[in-house]
Amino acid sequence: MTAAPPVHPVDVFLVLHDGPSLLLALRQNTGYHDGRWNLPSGKLEHGEDAVSGMIREAREELGIRLPPSALRLVTTVHHRAAIDHGRIGLVFAAASDPSSQGSPVNAEPQKCGGIDWFPAGALPAPMSSYSADCIEAYRSGSTFTLSGWAI
Repeated sequence: MTAAPPVHPVDVFLVLHDGPSLLLALRQNTGYHDGRWNLPSGKLEHGEDAVSGMIREAREELGIRLPPSALRLVTTVHHRAAIDHGRIGLVFAAASDPSSQGSPVNAEPQKCGGIDWFPAGALPAPMSSYSADCIEAYRSGSTFTLSGWAI
């Protein structure tokens, strides 16, 4: 019997910042970390590059239009979601600029209980551990982080 090749879905996360504050979204009705705050994020679609995926997710979730030049890759997080399931998270940062991007709104109320700005050093509870690890890596300047793996 041949083992199946490994599969590591690629997630994109947005650290949208306005000065010292970060925009977070409250998950609901998704079946994953519902009731927890997380960074705006999503999975890459088949055949989609990471920058296009991040731009799409920002538009779908927040109603903002980010140009590629606004995005900066800040860290990569290899997250262990379950004993046999790893994910790769590419974390992009962008400064909020409502005059050119539009103001963030909860564009997916069926999947999001609300959005709000929080100081980067005072995250709300409960937080998604995956997003919390992405934010910690961003704040510390770490270019790569393991999340949920026993080392």
